[in-house]
Amino acid sequence: MAKYHRNDVGSLVLNRAGGGNFRLWPVFSGSAFRRKIIDAMRCGFSQYRREMDSGFRSPEEKKEKLQGSDLKKKNGRSERLSELLNLEGWEEGSKDEEAEMKRKVEVFEELSGVVKLLQLKEVAQRDAAMDVRRLGKEDSEARVMLAMLGAIPPLVGMLDSLELDFQIASLYALLNLAIGNDINKAAIVEAGAIHKMLKLIESPTISPALSEAIVANFLGLSALDSNKPIIGASGAIPFLTKIFQNLDNISSSQARQDSLRALFNLSIPPSNIPQILESGLIPFLISTIGDMQVSERVLSILSNVVSTSRGRRAVGNCSDAFPILVDVLNWTDSPSCQEKASYVLMVMAHKAYGHRQSMIEAGLVSALLELTLLGTTLAQKRASRILECLRVDKGKQVSEDYGGGSGLPVSAPICGSSSSSSAIGRRDLKEGVGEVEEEDMMMSAERRAVKQLVQQSLQNNMRRIVKRANLPQDFAPSDHFKSLTASSTSKSLPL
Repeated sequence: MAKYHRNDVGSLVLNRAGGGNFRLWPVFSGSAFRRKIIDAMRCGFSQYRREMDSGFRSPEEKKEKLQGSDLKKKNGRSERLSELLNLEGWEEGSKDEEAEMKRKVEVFEELSGVVKLLQLKEVAQRDAAMDVRRLGKEDSEARVMLAMLGAIPPLVGMLDSLELDFQIASLYALLNLAIGNDINKAAIVEAGAIHKMLKLIESPTISPALSEAIVANFLGLSALDSNKPIIGASGAIPFLTKIFQNLDNISSSQARQDSLRALFNLSIPPSNIPQILESGLIPFLISTIGDMQVSERVLSILSNVVSTSRGRRAVGNCSDAFPILVDVLNWTDSPSCQEKASYVLMVMAHKAYGHRQSMIEAGLVSALLELTLLGTTLAQKRASRILECLRVDKGKQVSEDYGGGSGLPVSAPICGSSSSSSAIGRRDLKEGVGEVEEEDMMMSAERRAVKQLVQQSLQNNMRRIVKRANLPQDFAPSDHFKSLTASSTSKSLPL
């Protein structure tokens, strides 16, 4: 039978019949026991002191204390409510995230299913290519995902098919995958699409729809800088030139526009300029200047072509190049064309010294004087540079005429008493006076032209000012203003 006995202060031990014993609670020393008693007494005294203090408080103090406790409870409830609301918002957000994740999973399954169908060699492959075209048309994420899933190699492989429907479906699917995605553009070229498209071009019975799809792909792929040299060296430039010239008489307007834009992309690297020149494109480009649908793009291509010496020679050798470019400088309704034409002429005047005389004979100087007054800021700067080049060249020619270029010494005139020498002197004097009079007449004609241009420029500026001020149109130019502009000078104009 178990018996209890005290083993130490504060502990009872139960003796079992089996000889073992165990403690009912932990054993602690006498000092620890005394400490616990003192702490209990202090706690009781503190509670008693708080109750006594509350008994001696005034009713107002008790009311304030109750209000404070109520406020604490209310704040606690409001904090708890805010926590519950946050938890509810988190649950709603998690539901939205779950729905978004579910949608992405469904899209991924759809895209992966389309890519699996591309691996087939049946009609389903064409349908899958049409799905790729549809999915990649406006969704940039779908383009990235389809390329990562491996859609590009089978699409490029479909170009080897003998079925026209398969070829066109593949081309437009590749076109949409390359929209705004440089990685996909590089991957399409790396997969061998350029070679396969050129192989399709070699067919004598190529359809207009197929050629239009190929041109569109060349345009999209040539937008990437790393693809430009590859496409230019592949032999695509003659095909694009043929489409732009419409030599087959079947090219659509969209195909011609796309081919011209692709040629502009390919004209940016200097390494492609020889291929452009060999295709015979330059004379045709110059002949198309005047068609406002293509003129600006054509002038942009010429701006890239004249960056090389071969390109400058090709432009200078065209008989109508300078008259046409000078005429563009007078297109006041197309400032962008004026700027590009002035750039081409500036490069030609600066680096192609042998063509300066042809440029002057085409009426370049008068067109430049007008452009310095009426053109845009960029066109005015370029016109001033061209005039500076021509003025330096004119000074060199004058020095050569007076012996500076031949290296021969120039001596003073010999004044003798003989009649022959005096006759020669009088004849030379008369010829000199005639040359001076002729030069004065030419200068006066130039000054009259310059005054007319200055007057026109001032009147145009006055009209702009009146238009901005919303004044009546009959306000300017008045007779007094015309008399003022007629008396203006041109000392500040570049010569």
